[in-house]
Amino acid sequence: MTVESVQGSATTVSEIERTTIRRVAFRIVPFLMLCFLINFIDRINIGMAALTMNKDIGLLPTELAFGVSLFFVAYVTFGVPSNLALERVGARRWIAIIAVSWGLVSMATAFIVGTKSYYVNRFLLGITEAGFLPGSILYFSYWFPSAYRAKMISIFTMAMPFSGFIGSPISGLILGMHGTLGLKGWQWLFLLEAFPACLLGLVAFFYLSDGASNAKWLKPEQRDWLLNRLQQERDAAAALRAKSSSKSEMNSLRSLLHPRVFLLAFVYSGSAGASAALYIWQPQIVKGFGLTNLQTGLITAIPFGVGCIGMVLWARMSDRTGERVWHTAIPLLTVSAGLAITVVSHSLLITVIGLSFAILGTYSIKGPFFAMCTEFLPAGVAAGGIGMINGIGNIAGGVCPYILGWFKQHTGSFPMGLLALSCLGLLTGVLTVLTVKVERTNPAKATGAGR
Repeated sequence: MTVESVQGSATTVSEIERTTIRRVAFRIVPFLMLCFLINFIDRINIGMAALTMNKDIGLLPTELAFGVSLFFVAYVTFGVPSNLALERVGARRWIAIIAVSWGLVSMATAFIVGTKSYYVNRFLLGITEAGFLPGSILYFSYWFPSAYRAKMISIFTMAMPFSGFIGSPISGLILGMHGTLGLKGWQWLFLLEAFPACLLGLVAFFYLSDGASNAKWLKPEQRDWLLNRLQQERDAAAALRAKSSSKSEMNSLRSLLHPRVFLLAFVYSGSAGASAALYIWQPQIVKGFGLTNLQTGLITAIPFGVGCIGMVLWARMSDRTGERVWHTAIPLLTVSAGLAITVVSHSLLITVIGLSFAILGTYSIKGPFFAMCTEFLPAGVAAGGIGMINGIGNIAGGVCPYILGWFKQHTGSFPMGLLALSCLGLLTGVLTVLTVKVERTNPAKATGAGR
């Protein structure tokens, strides 16, 4: 049995399938997307805050970037343990704990007084945020058959560019609250933008279900259909792996150390590195054209708006065609091209166009790539594997912002750092085609992770 046969031989979707997927989607996706929106705002608002915070607490560009690197050290270290904890504790409890924790830590950023407290705060934020994205992606695999996963993941991860689209102007406005009740504008920014996370964490505890089997909001026939469909897909994937291997699932540790996990992680680094670097430094790149804080926030929102639209359209195309590899590679090449345009630009308009291409690429990759991961990894190691891929891939998220900060501090501008990011995007895009595509088109290799 193949996954395609599980999806049915009929060309039209059955009524039970249509109504079940619709109900699950409306129940889960908007809420988790709202959580991720706040999650990402609380991660990237350091870029807007730095417009005034750096001077107030005496942060150099490399020190600002090193704090971001510490965030990703913690993010990488705790991603896998957090996903494993989600499976053990249950999604409802664990997502609630994560949200309240990162909200409190992000609010505490308002009270940092220097370099050391900034470093400690960024590291703690990395710990508390580490499990939300990989945990949510794993959670989607509990609810959505593979044919719907890329679209649902892309809608969910649309919160990433959308957080910049609405967060940047809001942050610019909040910076104008400087002096209110004796607090600086950047302090208000962290307090006001983090508080919703604590509220959403409390709501998550009562609103979410751990899985379809205990979802009382589904009708019995919908619950039975969904559980059966997901089990059929798991059985089909297991049967496919058994054809190429006399062994059963290898143990979790061997699976996590399989070369494919590291290959996918490196591919993801091309997107994660550029994304992290841009959310920190894009406001300063834009403000370098002589804009005010509010103008900077408004202009910075434009590339994120382009990313919002592009990532959904791209994921729909990936789901419609069933193709994942080229839908991962092309966005990486778009990142490379966009950054290259920014390097040679001397005008605000061309710079915004280049940044728009770069951000379009960093976010368009999300749905197809993570859908490819959930389809590519054995079911028994999906939890740890996705966490490992997200974590290792985000090492670049710690390194790349520092590269841009180093060039900014020592050359006074960003072009050389942006050129390095452009090369990384080009390398990972080509690698996706030359290696991942070969493995996926070779049945013996494509199932090797299950050995």
